Formats: sequence, C-alpha cells, structure tokens
Amino acid sequence: MVIVLTGATRGIGRGLAEQFRARGHEVVGCGTSGGDVACDVRDREQVSAVWEAAVERHGRVDMWINNAGVTQARKPLWELDAGEARRVIDVNLAGVLNGCAVALRGMAAQGHGHVWNMEGLGSDGRTVPGLAVYGASKRALTYLTLALAKEVPPGVSVGLLSPGMVVTDLLLRDLNPRSRRVFDLLADRVETVTPWLAEQAVRRARNGAHVRWLTGRRIAARFALAPFTDRRVLP
Repeated sequence: MVIVLTGATRGIGRGLAEQFRARGHEVVGCGTSGGDVACDVRDREQVSAVWEAAVERHGRVDMWINNAGVTQARKPLWELDAGEARRVIDVNLAGVLNGCAVALRGMAAQGHGHVWNMEGLGSDGRTVPGLAVYGASKRALTYLTLALAKEVPPGVSVGLLSPGMVVTDLLLRDLNPRSRRVFDLLADRVETVTPWLAEQAVRRARNGAHVRWLTGRRIAARFALAPFTDRRVLP
C-alpha cells in the first residue's frame, strides 16, 4: 500500500510512518521541516506537489492521512496573539481542507483511495478553557469529515482517526501541573498508540469509519484501577 502522511517528522506522524514501513507499506511522509517531501499544508500547491511526488515514485496513492497539526498557548482567546490563532486555524483546518481536496481529486481520477483525518481535543464537543481555537479547529475537522463521507465518489472513502491523549510536544506544551495525575492516567506514549493505530488504519479503511484508541470503556477502566496503580507516562 502507498501511504501519504502529513506531519510525519515528529510525534504521532513519525511513529505512524515507522509503523507503516515496518509492515511493508510505501510511505511518503512530509512536513515543514523535511521528510520525504517538504510541505507546508497551508499552501495547496505544495500539497499538490506531495501527491505528484508520490504518484511519480509509486504510481498511485492508496491512503492519505492528514495528521499535520499545531496547538496554541493555553490562554483565553482575547489574550492569544492573533497570528498564533490564525496559524492554528490555517494548519489544523485549512491544511486538512487542502489535503482532502488534493487527495480526493486524485483518488477520484484513479478510482480508489482512502483519506483519514486526525481528530484531537474538541472533536467530540468537549471544551477546555484556554484551548478554544485549537478545539474549534478539531471540531470543524470532524464535521468536515462526516460531510465528505456523503460527497465522495464510488471507490473513494474518508474516515476519522482518534489517537486519544498522546505524549507529544503538542500535549506537553503549557501542561497544567494540577492536571498531571489525570494525564498520567489517560495519556499514552507514541510507541504504545501508533502500532495499533497503523494496523487499524489499514484494516478499517472504509467510508465513514471512526477509529478510536481512547474509548469510554478504556477511560472507565483506568479510573477504576487508579487507586491500585501508579501509572506514569509523562516525562
């Protein structure tokens, strides 16, 4: 399988790229800091160049994963720098729009393919003070994906990947010390989540699919076991 992965140079994206390659898939990873193809997802021409590079190298693209994302300083909206707020929306939402548009157009032409969009805090409607812009971008991404599932042509599909709380620089930025115990209970390391996520992404690539790592049952089990364990995942 030929897989294009945005935001592949660090965190979940890097972990997924490693897992896909270990399973024998061809991966074209991109990021602003490099990867197989350098790409700023805010620029649709650059995103198109990633598709063209993948097709030139491998003849097709079977799966496209919109993983690239940025977070914000944990501040109320009125205290957040306008440029930072714009960057969050441009990368997390406009970047996914660009990825979807390019990938779905190419997949429609070749007659097959699947697009995954990566959820995050806010996708399920949960709100967290100080993360309004980030949460709004992820909530919009979920709506976008559900809407696209009704638009895709035959042979092409879209779905949502939900990795849960993963220990990356996005999670650790401005971490509130008072929340540390909850994060230690609910978060997981990249090397724990990405093997499962990579396997599910390939196995469950069908229209409207929603792959979740941190399910309600898993959350309940971890809180139930909390008095008897000393689970620590944060550095």
